[in-house]
Amino acid sequence: MKFTVYQDSRQGGRKYNQDRVGYSYSRDSLLLVVADGMGGHLHGEVAAQIVVQLLSDQFQQKADPIIHRPLEFLEDGLMKCHDAIYNYASNHHLLEIPRTTAVACIVQDGMAYWAHVGDSRLYLIRKETVVAMTRDHSKVRKLLDSGAITAAEAAVHPERNKIYNCLGGTLTPEVEVGGKIPLHDGDAILLCTDGFWGSTVDAELTHFMSSFPVLFAVPQLMDRAEFRGGKYGDNLTALAINWHEDIEPAELGEESMISTQKLDAHTISTHVDPLSIRQVSDITDDDIERAIQEIQSAIAKYSK
Repeated sequence: MKFTVYQDSRQGGRKYNQDRVGYSYSRDSLLLVVADGMGGHLHGEVAAQIVVQLLSDQFQQKADPIIHRPLEFLEDGLMKCHDAIYNYASNHHLLEIPRTTAVACIVQDGMAYWAHVGDSRLYLIRKETVVAMTRDHSKVRKLLDSGAITAAEAAVHPERNKIYNCLGGTLTPEVEVGGKIPLHDGDAILLCTDGFWGSTVDAELTHFMSSFPVLFAVPQLMDRAEFRGGKYGDNLTALAINWHEDIEPAELGEESMISTQKLDAHTISTHVDPLSIRQVSDITDDDIERAIQEIQSAIAKYSK
């Protein structure tokens, strides 16, 4: 495999960042994950961290070097994440179970597979055209699909951020799977939270992702989305790749492209940031350290 990858997550106007992002790859398979946590005081980000870290752990165990039945892997993995979040809340006697959206993608054998819960999105973009994208699990998306509102009305609808499906919480989630779409040279796959896509113009997104490498396109789009969000803007996160077929590392620069061709079949590279929370008045170092330990405990039970 040959691909260029870039990820970024910003706090926006919030007290701390509840989004989480990460990717892992073997010689022949790539996992991309983005999660947007919901819930106060450390809990939303804990739910999102469990998703990214547990899926990454599952990938490390099962990529040999491909993931057999990738759609099943994604669906089962996200349900394990839901169970782990619920178990975490139960063990800590939380009055409210933390929740998170999630979108994840497996790329292997020149194909893309994905699954999502909530309104974090995946876009597959080719030559300024959105070839495929996930469908938000939101009230506004249902209104739009039914023809009750227009796309312009959906963009400014007062309930546009209300979702009916998530990991965690009291209801069993519905994991929606999609894909097995062949990739073409130069295709871009973008995973992002609503803080990113909600402040991004569609035409601008397709233009940048088609015209420039992700190393340039994503920071440009993040800057614009963060500016539009303003001082009360949401957390915003994006993870994107360009897929390469017949291209040599020297054409892009050795440091900008990942080629897995020379990796050993059992080598797994994972890029998941540990739980990191901006210091605010009611969150201490002990709080963060305790949360990290609790996450590891929650994951251990479901990572077998």
